[in-house]
Amino acid sequence: MYKINILFFLARAKKNSQGRCPLKCRVTYLQKRKEFATGLFVIPEYWNSKLQKVHPPNIDNDNLNSHLSLIRQKMNQAFLFLQMEGNEFDVDDVVSKYKGEKPKEQKTVMDVIRYHNNRMEKLIGIETTFTSWEKYSQTQKHLEDFVSFKFGKKDFPLFKLNEVFLHDFEYYLKTEKTFKDSTTYKSIQRFRKMMKLALSMDYLKKDPFIFYKAKRYKKEIVYLTKDELLNLRNYTFAQQRLEQVRDMFVLCCYTGLAYREMANLSPQNIIENFDGNLWIQMKRQKTGKEISIPLMSIAEKLIEKYRTNDSLLPLISNQKFNSYLKEIALLVGIEKNLTHHIARKTFATTVLLYNDVPMEIVSELLGHSNISITTESYGKVIKKKVSDHMIKLSKRLK
Repeated sequence: MYKINILFFLARAKKNSQGRCPLKCRVTYLQKRKEFATGLFVIPEYWNSKLQKVHPPNIDNDNLNSHLSLIRQKMNQAFLFLQMEGNEFDVDDVVSKYKGEKPKEQKTVMDVIRYHNNRMEKLIGIETTFTSWEKYSQTQKHLEDFVSFKFGKKDFPLFKLNEVFLHDFEYYLKTEKTFKDSTTYKSIQRFRKMMKLALSMDYLKKDPFIFYKAKRYKKEIVYLTKDELLNLRNYTFAQQRLEQVRDMFVLCCYTGLAYREMANLSPQNIIENFDGNLWIQMKRQKTGKEISIPLMSIAEKLIEKYRTNDSLLPLISNQKFNSYLKEIALLVGIEKNLTHHIARKTFATTVLLYNDVPMEIVSELLGHSNISITTESYGKVIKKKVSDHMIKLSKRLK
């Protein structure tokens, strides 16, 4: 159990006109010191540093010793009171409590999260996106729900944040929120980033994540094979709405556009580039990175099919788009949970990587902020491609 150390000492360099020196008090707690003036003055020859008393005994010296005893008693009471409150405190808080000053405000987990998310919201369109901010806001809600569920409170003291809290939060996300492993991991990683802000601002004394290791789960990449993509392209639909969604999906299979980029695609995004061919040029909604994608003939024909004076593609919500894709998958015989995002995965794998397009070019076309993201996501595809090449080579060398 930690204790405070109280030491009185003379400021001998500040002797007054009566030959007395001011007596100061030094409080030490958790290896940090705080000094303050007691308002008492002592004749240097009368001060016994070892005994922490003024001598010899007389009315004046006894009065000074009584004051010192009272200061020590009040300081210990202030320390005991702070301990009973159960909040984190330092030596400055002990002295402030002794003096009757208002203690500094204790920061909470939600204080830091709100500060982080409010700053992030103001940076939307500058160095972050609405989607990213929304995900951090969702993490804030998950933490609020967890604290309410676990502790029956609206907030949690920052200084009490520890590894147990993190394990309990992970367990809560998996059991109460029924999140998948990958969603749980991402929520905890966002929480970790926000707590790094608390460390940088000295609100946290130590990193609660230092011994906590959340297992990272990689999703299996789902994409259309060459045959599935060909069957989808050649299928004749009786309903126009399904044909339109199929065409827009196939367009994204040959351009790698995410849903939001597809929805925002306008005539201004189609330019004639240095090679005399048409390219898509726009910013990725997720990262804000500029992307340039050459239009293959398949994609160019689909754009021309729906181009009007004002727009390039029909407007349809993401929810309806994915709903129609379920119908399309049933009709075509694709036994996969077809969503718009699979088009982007198909572009990266079946269209690019399986046609020997180098990883760095794939990364550039996808608009990834770092090639390591591409390698991490599609490393297994590359391994399979290497395996296929080696099998063919082995057969030739027999």
